[in-house]
Amino acid sequence: MVSFRLNEIAEKIEGKILQGLPSLTFEKFNIDSRLTEPGELFFALVAERNGHDYVPQAISKGAAGAVVSREMTFPDKDIALIQVRNTLLALQQLARKALIENPAKIIGITGSIGKTTTKEFIYQLLSRNLSVLKSEGNFNNQLGLPLSLLKLTDKHQAAVLEMAMSGQGEIASLTRIAPPDIAVITNINPVHLQFFKSIEEIALAKKEILEGTKNGGKAVLNGDDPLVRKIAKDWKGREIFFGLGEGNEIRAQKIHKAGWQGMYFELVYGKEQKEMRAPFFYESYLYNLLAAAAVAYALSLPFADVFIQAKALRPLPSRGSLIALAKNVKLIDDSYNSNPVALESALKGLSDLPSKRRLAVLGDMLELGEREVEFHLQAGRQIASLGWDRLVTVGTLSKHMVEGALRAGMKKNQVFSFNDSDEAAAKIEFLIQEGDLVLVKGSRRMKTEKIVERLKSKVK
Repeated sequence: MVSFRLNEIAEKIEGKILQGLPSLTFEKFNIDSRLTEPGELFFALVAERNGHDYVPQAISKGAAGAVVSREMTFPDKDIALIQVRNTLLALQQLARKALIENPAKIIGITGSIGKTTTKEFIYQLLSRNLSVLKSEGNFNNQLGLPLSLLKLTDKHQAAVLEMAMSGQGEIASLTRIAPPDIAVITNINPVHLQFFKSIEEIALAKKEILEGTKNGGKAVLNGDDPLVRKIAKDWKGREIFFGLGEGNEIRAQKIHKAGWQGMYFELVYGKEQKEMRAPFFYESYLYNLLAAAAVAYALSLPFADVFIQAKALRPLPSRGSLIALAKNVKLIDDSYNSNPVALESALKGLSDLPSKRRLAVLGDMLELGEREVEFHLQAGRQIASLGWDRLVTVGTLSKHMVEGALRAGMKKNQVFSFNDSDEAAAKIEFLIQEGDLVLVKGSRRMKTEKIVERLKSKVK
């Protein structure tokens, strides 16, 4: 990991040492006092909660020092304290300085959906040839990204980082901390419309990753997405397109769905190609794989190695993973999040799988702005048109799915609505029959994972 002495840290973040030995060395950094480990340097961030109130707790758990923005002292003078003007900027500045001293290639990923899956797939495809650091969980914002960078070691050859946003300028701020050598845009879709006036505004916000890419850097782009191609039109760097269309250097062709076995297809890697199988039911997963392969291609990794790694890829937990339950019930756990495009991909991808009945258990889709009702009505129509046998909704907005489904021809005895996931979890098992396929999907705050856990414990 990064290793800095106290006096080096103070210099890099333009801070003043209030107490502590200048030679004291730090290798671990943290912003959450609840997760403090011995020897860490704690950054007291000021947000909804004031991190300064938690400095004593962090010290009591073993933190060896803290970065603060106001005068503080501790009776134990071995406890290090550095005072700065802004602790968040200090954290970002330290991460940026750590990166400057490290030659690792930065792979920055943005897009409306699929960032985390793409990150994990990139990590897996590169790991056979390179030592790779990846951002953990959802460490994809102005807090998480610098914390990820501070885990770099001199052994790392690449770092795969998500770059998320909910407003203009946020990706630009992330690229100032970690300018990408390779910028990845997975897609541009109507997500977070609560914070934008249009999908075109979302596209411009995503374009910031290209504008922040290093000189001589490369862009890995979804060539099947018209908005991605549009924002990249005037970009001067090397572009590598991925997708299903013929105009993509990295693509999947001759796709054949094989039921519960997933998909067979030919993976095209520049001028090389080979048939493979992947246990994916969603087309979106195929795009995630192709984006990862395109990054490997940008780094000139051998196709033979990439192909071996690609065959081992699997859906991530809670993001479309298959769970086999008793009585031949197939549960698709997609409870991590939901939006109109991802939901459509799931409904279509699962609609032709062999099963006795297909049940869609769907929670509200959030952050959709003025079009939230329209998107839920549309989802209901899709469920009916694709022939799903039952619709179970969770939350207030998803009741519009019921309305859309009934208008499109579903019967009243095919739809069920619950106020929240606790209520749905308590009753869901009684709706399940032998041989059913059950999809559970909803936005994060709907906590539809409770329904998944209930089914896993009760369908025996």
